[in-house]
Amino acid sequence: MKNFIPVPKGLGLGFVMAAVFLRFTGSTAGQAQLPANKAPAQAPFQAPTQTSFQAPVQAQPEGRFANVNGMQMYFEVYGEGRPLVLLHGFKASSQIWKPIVMDFARQHRVIVPDLRGHGRSTNPAKQFTHRQCALDVFALLDLLKVDRFNAIGISSGGMTLLHMATQRPDRIDAMIMIGATPYFPDEARAVMSQNTIESMKPEEWQQAREIHKHGDDQIRELVRQFQGFRDSYDDVNFTPPYLSKIRAATLIIHGDRDPFFPVPMALEMYRAIPHAYLWVIPNGGHVPVFADPASFVKTTLEFLQVSGARENVQAPVPRPGQ
Repeated sequence: MKNFIPVPKGLGLGFVMAAVFLRFTGSTAGQAQLPANKAPAQAPFQAPTQTSFQAPVQAQPEGRFANVNGMQMYFEVYGEGRPLVLLHGFKASSQIWKPIVMDFARQHRVIVPDLRGHGRSTNPAKQFTHRQCALDVFALLDLLKVDRFNAIGISSGGMTLLHMATQRPDRIDAMIMIGATPYFPDEARAVMSQNTIESMKPEEWQQAREIHKHGDDQIRELVRQFQGFRDSYDDVNFTPPYLSKIRAATLIIHGDRDPFFPVPMALEMYRAIPHAYLWVIPNGGHVPVFADPASFVKTTLEFLQVSGARENVQAPVPRPGQ
């Protein structure tokens, strides 16, 4: 019996299979596995002969600042191994990865920055675009002498990865996007319009002050920028031909109850990106992976093991019927 990715009615089932199937078992959050009986389209990951993957992981991160494109970018580094970049969503910070970062650091050199104007990072220009964030992350990686890497991005972090993967397709071997979109639909613009300083509750201010370390002006600027996305049409605007430039193996993770980006947005990316795989999480919201972090970590590590050290190839993953 074939295993299908659950999708809302009306989308059709033709898209749910790929060269490597994602099988859902167990948790209602949509635990996924890469079946052993399906060979990947590329050569399987070969672990280095060094013992770095078994090395102890430091309990405290190496946190520091880098001068990047006119700003101070804060970042932390954990573990040893193949570089893995973790990018948070808008109005969050690198600290959102704390509950699971050590799981990744046992196999990877994990690089976790605060994006421009978030957390401890500064933003003197007081402007935010995902395109600029991509340039910032590339500049940080250049300082760290990281050429090829894998990456995971949440929401705005995923949209930053879309810019990175289209600007420099040769540098990302595998990436995972959670709650990302190729453009802002009407649903998202409506939410953005309602997000104002005046609408923030005291508990939201308290939470924001715990995340962002440069005072209330930093928080106000982030709220202003988020609301400004409602009128932005050129920063996040990825057409299918543009997405087809992406050479990285790409796992798209999406909640079927995402209030910002409905499932068809994820389907558009899945159809356009040549080496794409889709995991729709039943009853999942905008960032559904933290409801079942163990399943997310397990699936992510399996995906990176299969796809994350491959040589970039031009041929797309075969679709059903091809």
